[in-house]
Amino acid sequence: MGCMELAAALGPHLEANPRPEPADGDRLAAVLALLITAPTPSMLFTERAAVMSRHAGEVSFPGGLVDPEDGSLRSTALRETHEEIGIDPTLPSVIGALPPIHTHVSGILVTPFVATLAHLPPLTISDDEIARVVTAPLGVLVDVEEERELRDRDGTTWRSWWYELPDATVWGATGFIVHGLLELLRREASWTIS
Repeated sequence: MGCMELAAALGPHLEANPRPEPADGDRLAAVLALLITAPTPSMLFTERAAVMSRHAGEVSFPGGLVDPEDGSLRSTALRETHEEIGIDPTLPSVIGALPPIHTHVSGILVTPFVATLAHLPPLTISDDEIARVVTAPLGVLVDVEEERELRDRDGTTWRSWWYELPDATVWGATGFIVHGLLELLRREASWTIS
């Protein structure tokens, strides 16, 4: 199964033109949850450079804050993906967006766009922003998925989704996005994770 079948299965369940409303003081951002269909259905992540001011060293999706000239959140996700890992904005086929996720630590409302690529093209990684790119087969993500309870210093507890991969850990806001996307794939495109 390829990109067109995946788009047909997921499209009706994703928001074509999201318009999230940030709370006072929040900033808008967009990321690209990129599904690569061949040779094995996989998801692409980036490890943020250790010098980044926010979320340094964390594994996330390519993306970032909205620039005034972007025109749309979708444009933000594609622009940032191009800047960070060199994927031409015309290559990914954007299907739509999952519900926005709020990052409480940095006060950012993130809109995750789901997109497909048949094959991962050669990448040009921005060393200023990205330490490396990690791809994980969807079946592996399903196998390692774990819900954990965490406790903040102030005693507040919260639950999060964790993915311990052989060479990376996905958690936090990215973990919530991965879980939401895997739930959708389990319901509507189970062939991608079997």
